[in-house]
Amino acid sequence: MGSTKKPAGITVESVKLADLQPFPGNPYKVTENDELRAMAESIRDHGVITPLVVRPIGSGYEVVSGHRRMAAAAMAGVETVPAFVREMSDTAAIIALVDSNMHRENILPSEKAFAYKMKLDAIKKQGQRNDLSGDTTCGRPVHKSRDEIAGPESGRQVQRYVRLTELNPQLLQMVDDGRIALAPAVELSYLEPQAQAVMLEAMQLEDRTPNLSQAQRMRQLLADCKLDRDVIFEIMEEEKPNQKEQVKLKADSIRKYFPKGYTTQQMEQVIMKLLADWQLKRDKAARNQDAR
Repeated sequence: MGSTKKPAGITVESVKLADLQPFPGNPYKVTENDELRAMAESIRDHGVITPLVVRPIGSGYEVVSGHRRMAAAAMAGVETVPAFVREMSDTAAIIALVDSNMHRENILPSEKAFAYKMKLDAIKKQGQRNDLSGDTTCGRPVHKSRDEIAGPESGRQVQRYVRLTELNPQLLQMVDDGRIALAPAVELSYLEPQAQAVMLEAMQLEDRTPNLSQAQRMRQLLADCKLDRDVIFEIMEEEKPNQKEQVKLKADSIRKYFPKGYTTQQMEQVIMKLLADWQLKRDKAARNQDAR
């Protein structure tokens, strides 16, 4: 009978959860949601099927891949998990961390943004050529030639995600929630922090978000050194056809009715489904009434 040869420097061990620590600056969020609870239930029944990937750090281990499995295992109440133990440099660990999670569905824009930036910084330390950051002159980016750092996405797309790390945290949360699309968010990322703060204030007061055209205009005005508070408010006060006669619900007021970790997009989908069901019931009741 043949045997499977393990790669040099890698062992599979049973590791205590108490000896594990998360990777510093892990860009992927671990949220206690239905998916994580389902994973915990599976671990209670079957154990951890896919080993984590860890590297020795001090007297314990640092998780490179498997943060959600680690959290689910803790939720399930298990004390040990299987793990590939591998000696890895900081750079190799960062690249492995980023690449091992990019296959997941429903990765938030902010997660991609900070993951790509983390990988880019690691590659820069290796001295590899890259161009995903750029110098700016009065707000105007000056780009270098681009190289791809992720398989399925182009260097241009990676650059767009990395730009999101320059956004005000509240604006970035709006991108994650689906309130601001990627294209205008990228344009807004070129605004200076003070201009972004004013932008956020204007959005909250006017209860609207900028479209791509407005974001591009603000970026151009910044490049021309003509963007100030009054101009930002003037642009945000413009009425757009898609923002007329809208019914708005504050996320904070309805979040208690949804599982923890639901995005505003997910909440909207549930609400629309409930409204569709309600409409069907009303139509059925009306038909029954007419038949009497």
